[in-house]
Amino acid sequence: MGKRIHILLQGLLCTVLLLGCGQAEEAAPENTEPQKVELVVWGAEEDTELMNQSIQSFQAKYQGQADFDIIFEVQGESQCKDVLLGGLEEGADVFTFADDQLNALAAAGALEPIKNAEEIGSRNLSSTTEAATINHQLYAYPLTADNGYFLYYNKQYITEEQARTLDGILEAAAAKGRFFSMDWSSAWYVYSFFGNTGLQVGLNDDGITNYCTWNQTDGSIRGIDVAQAMLRIAKNPGFASCTDEEFLKGVKDGSVIAGVSGVWNAVAVKEAWGEYAGAAKLPTYSCNGSQVQMASFSGCKLIGVNAYSEHHEWASRLAEWITDEENQRLRFEMRGQGPSNIAVADSPEIRQSPAIAALLEQSEFSQLQRVGGKFWDPVTKFAENLAAGNPSGRDLQEQLDEMVEAVSAR
Repeated sequence: MGKRIHILLQGLLCTVLLLGCGQAEEAAPENTEPQKVELVVWGAEEDTELMNQSIQSFQAKYQGQADFDIIFEVQGESQCKDVLLGGLEEGADVFTFADDQLNALAAAGALEPIKNAEEIGSRNLSSTTEAATINHQLYAYPLTADNGYFLYYNKQYITEEQARTLDGILEAAAAKGRFFSMDWSSAWYVYSFFGNTGLQVGLNDDGITNYCTWNQTDGSIRGIDVAQAMLRIAKNPGFASCTDEEFLKGVKDGSVIAGVSGVWNAVAVKEAWGEYAGAAKLPTYSCNGSQVQMASFSGCKLIGVNAYSEHHEWASRLAEWITDEENQRLRFEMRGQGPSNIAVADSPEIRQSPAIAALLEQSEFSQLQRVGGKFWDPVTKFAENLAAGNPSGRDLQEQLDEMVEAVSAR
């Protein structure tokens, strides 16, 4: 009897344990709530509407897979690196930046190699993939292939023949009491006067410091020849040194009838000038008795993913989405920017764009922007003084020497 009772008790205990396990499973329902994903995207102010459209379509694509809260914030692309490195953990998850900032961002640990690099590279122009690559590793997503500049001119006032030389443009502008605009407060644009003269600037082997011969005192074109040419231009009544924003304001109010800018202003210029909107490579300018073709810096815009992003995988998906074929096509339609995506770049719409055609024409006289951080301020200081007409009358060679010393500082 005792043995039977013992067996019954064992069976009862097993039943209780099994029932208990079942009840425990029923008491812990599956967590079906999607993950909360908060992301911040940085980009240019002019891209606000475009970026918000891309973000909305991304959220629609992945609806239900996550609870998205994606915010676009305005952050200038040229200052992106400095702002981001000021606090990586507080910075944007996804950000737009110019390709010359890639090395510094990667060295600081802000970017990580992209996992599906081969797939991304196969979709984009080789030049843009190279610009996003360090030591054979892709660190960012190519976005545009148009980070350069060329000439816009109003055909109502300036003929195609006049647009070929800066002398012709300035003569036409002055005769009509209007202006040719160029930003001499930006060393990026000022490079155009030195780039095709045989005078050199670039990075040393350390990848940080610069070499510069812009103050050279011998050769067919010397540094002082360029400086004197710039001073003559500055004193011409048809010239105005204007920022990009001031250029657009002048285009809209009619005071500016020609200027140096990029494809990011193509839509606005077309809206202002209509059928008279013209675009061409940069003109030649008079220097030491010769016509010198103005040069340009070239490059591309990239999309980066913050290595410190809490939702790095989703941030990477968003970066890839913003730079895919459909969104690069949308970028061209809304902003007139040249795509890095091969399929979009080869489309008839792109080939027929006057601004893109002008950029491609100028590309023969362009160079990838590869200069260290100490290039910018000294060149700006030098050019701004010339734009003001060198009011102190200080010796130009002294100014060139001072600029080069600062640009080349270790």
